[in-house]
Amino acid sequence: MKKILFAILLMAPLSIFAQKFAHCNTAEIITNTKEYQAAQTEIENLAKQYDEDLKRMDDEFKKKYEEYQKEAPKLLDNVKQRREAELQDLQNRIQQSLQDNQVALQKAQSEKLQAIQELVLNAIKKVGEAGGYIYIFDGTQLPFVNTSMSTDVTADVKKALGI
Repeated sequence: MKKILFAILLMAPLSIFAQKFAHCNTAEIITNTKEYQAAQTEIENLAKQYDEDLKRMDDEFKKKYEEYQKEAPKLLDNVKQRREAELQDLQNRIQQSLQDNQVALQKAQSEKLQAIQELVLNAIKKVGEAGGYIYIFDGTQLPFVNTSMSTDVTADVKKALGI
């Protein structure tokens, strides 16, 4: 009897301090938020606008280049050099715009994704506190999650976000 009582006393602290672990699929959660869908649409529209601007600049360059080629044999050297400098300047502006647009697009994507990640992180914290979990792991970033010993709270996080 003493052995059984002793065993129960040894196990009691373990059960009292049982740690609850959970995991979730943040990639699935993020891609299902309305904020992500809106951000994707906004980024696509921004990219389309940048493409249209670059196309206009490219069309302008082509038009001026064709005009230059038609008139080049008749032009004086100083006028020819000025026109070539204008064409080179326009081409440089097109290249600079392309680079600036890529940087702006990446920055916009990064800012929007960061805001969405913060929103999801706050929902994960809320679920963790409500469920009494010690840790909630991102199951997509770990090499292994033993799902029998960890609770999948993806649905709970989605619910907290209103998905």
